Amino acid sequence: MLVKAYVDELVVYCGSEEIARHRRSYEREELIFDPLHYLALLERKTNALDQAAPLEGWELPEELTRLRRLLEARLGKPGKREYVQVLRLLEDFPLEDVAAAARQAVELGTISFDAVKHLLLCRIEQRPPRLDLSLYPHLPAAEVERTSAADYLALLGRGVG
Repeated sequence: MLVKAYVDELVVYCGSEEIARHRRSYEREELIFDPLHYLALLERKTNALDQAAPLEGWELPEELTRLRRLLEARLGKPGKREYVQVLRLLEDFPLEDVAAAARQAVELGTISFDAVKHLLLCRIEQRPPRLDLSLYPHLPAAEVERTSAADYLALLGRGVG
């Protein structure tokens, strides 16, 4: 373990891999938290989500707040865990992209971590999303009947017969 202290930050390395970077404070007994460092723990202890000191004052976009409400309303405690999983996407992706994927998931009615992750990756890779809604039995299913050629002819006014 190696810690490098700079004027404005501390960087922690394990071997050659950087494992943490923190803003440095010169205030007496000041605590500085990076919310992203606590998300893995919160994923296991989701009941601490609302009381976690590292998350106090963490301003998140309305899209993520709305997604949380919907996940918890539909799934209860597992919804809280899925919300933390969505937040963990911030460990690897920009906040703007995660928020946009969350907004798109809500608009499409695909309220889940898997859908947000899929939409996020599609956004980054600039490809259209392909969501298999059969994996989400709690979502309302759309019933589409098979169309017959006679239906088309009826629409054209030719009728059958």
